[in-house]
Amino acid sequence: MATQPAQPRFLTVAEVAEQMRVSNMTVYRILHSGELPAIRVGRSFRVPAEALEKYLATNVVGHEGEDRVG
Repeated sequence: MATQPAQPRFLTVAEVAEQMRVSNMTVYRILHSGELPAIRVGRSFRVPAEALEKYLATNVVGHEGEDRVG
């Protein structure tokens, strides 16, 4: 038997907002700026789960390179 490739998982704006702990409006701003790719389904947006993971991984703020006082 041949195995089928995994289907991409899509998240709603509310699900993205919940995972990021931000408001739906913040997610819409990120989508409209083009920072986070999404697919339009009618009047709704769907965000590929993989795209959200990539967005979060590339927007981590670290302390590397910062000068420490003390």
